Amino acid sequence: MTSGTIADTIERYKAQADELPAWSAGMSAAQLTAPPSVGAGEWTMHQMIVHVVESDLIASHRMKRIAAEESPLLISYDETAFVRALDYHALELAAACELFRMNRLVTAEVLKRLPEEAFARHGIHNQQGKVTLLHVVRSYIAHVDHHRSFADKKRAAMGLPPVRRP
Repeated sequence: MTSGTIADTIERYKAQADELPAWSAGMSAAQLTAPPSVGAGEWTMHQMIVHVVESDLIASHRMKRIAAEESPLLISYDETAFVRALDYHALELAAACELFRMNRLVTAEVLKRLPEEAFARHGIHNQQGKVTLLHVVRSYIAHVDHHRSFADKKRAAMGLPPVRRP
């Protein structure tokens, strides 16, 4: 079992599991794939949501490697190349959101079962250097928060209300 602050972090991570569908709520297919407006990021809403899903899958893999391996090497990736090459618009958004939800729930269960000292374990990121498991979990909570702000800007540019928090 983990300490209060670590347990709170895991709960915050888990609480974001149901968030992504709210980002696209009430949007038409044309709005989801509309070119981004000024100040609302470089990707469409659809691309941004799938990016968050892809990034989270990579993050959970990194978390498990840090927990299980000794100082694993964590390799960065070019998120823009993923968006360009993987045709995110062709992916079903509801399925991607469900994948995100399930990945968050399963990963949170894995994290809950780790001893507190596991959160001080580290991996070596090829761009960031030494990163602890706790740092990675917190950074992916922040990653969703970061992209939520872009979702709000995209929605505002289309005359839609901000993201409703689950």
